[in-house]
Amino acid sequence: MHIASVGVSKSCFLFSLAFCSLLLLFIPALQSPTQQLDPPQPRPQNKSAPARQSNHAKLPGGTIGAGGTNLAAGLSKTSEVQKTPVRTESPSPKRAVEVKISGSRPTDRLELKDIFIAVKTTRKYHRSRLDLLIQTWVSQAKEQTYIFTDGEDKELHKKTATNIINTNCSAAHNRQALCCKMSVEYDKFIESQKKWFCHVDDDDYVILPSLLRLLSSYHHSQDIYLGRPSLDHPIEAAERVKSDGTDSVKFWFATGGAGFCISRGLALKMSPWASLGNFISTAEKIRLPDDCTIGYIIEALLEVTLTHTHLFHSHLENLQKLPVSTVLDQVTLSYGGFQNRRNVVSIVGGFSLAEDPTRFKTVHCLLYPDTQWCPKFKSGHKN
Repeated sequence: MHIASVGVSKSCFLFSLAFCSLLLLFIPALQSPTQQLDPPQPRPQNKSAPARQSNHAKLPGGTIGAGGTNLAAGLSKTSEVQKTPVRTESPSPKRAVEVKISGSRPTDRLELKDIFIAVKTTRKYHRSRLDLLIQTWVSQAKEQTYIFTDGEDKELHKKTATNIINTNCSAAHNRQALCCKMSVEYDKFIESQKKWFCHVDDDDYVILPSLLRLLSSYHHSQDIYLGRPSLDHPIEAAERVKSDGTDSVKFWFATGGAGFCISRGLALKMSPWASLGNFISTAEKIRLPDDCTIGYIIEALLEVTLTHTHLFHSHLENLQKLPVSTVLDQVTLSYGGFQNRRNVVSIVGGFSLAEDPTRFKTVHCLLYPDTQWCPKFKSGHKN
């Protein structure tokens, strides 16, 4: 009897085991097809996005190096910007700048208010030079122009609403005094938050539409150093910043007499050698004037190439050779000094050479004929 019970229990156990195994085989077949994992589906694409990107692009906060022309042709042809890759960090949404793309070079939606124009002068030239600038081009850019001088002048303040800054630097025309003023110019530009820093001398006429057009062909976040060398070869100096002075370094610089412009992106990179008085100590180490020191910091230390342009002009050139038809397309003009008063642009207008020896008034009235003191130009007028 006991043996029979054991046999039945064993048979039940084997039957149960077989039934469970059979049930496991049929479970996958009984599952609903919707429970199976579907392959990942592609995200729907916005078909209109490429059309927008073809005209506009969000520019990252990176930089593009500026390339100079062939050195032999540096004074006759404007260089193109090197195609250095732009860094791909995403900018803050509030700081993102929408720009148009022209070829491979991003450009700026620039207004005159975005430019910081620094005029370097000295108190003894307030009447003979500065009054002419205030009467002409500065009158069209009062808020954008900053006059850096070395003495107080209440009469000058009354004449213009322009920003007049007493640098408290020496009135001497030597390296230390010039670098002192340039140091103040640089710091004031950084404080201004403007996009471009442009330096000119007190014997320069700035053609504002041309300046705006030139700078608009670049972007202020790029590494851009624009100007015209006064030499046909790089300058050479003892390297006393990165070494003990036993080595020499060669670099181009844009002459301050013709004017030059620096993008904000590049100016910020100059800070270790230019801000808060560091510009003066850098100049002392290499023992060079202010415009040469600018070139040294940018070309020798930051390794950014000067973009040579023929649109800036100083009194060191023969200005009479400048084609008359191109005068109003230039960015800066100048005039000859005491020993060469006839070195001016050959342009005809409502003033005789005796009435307008610098030709600045003539240029101004051609650009802004509605100016109150401009005469009505007569065809066929000869100087």
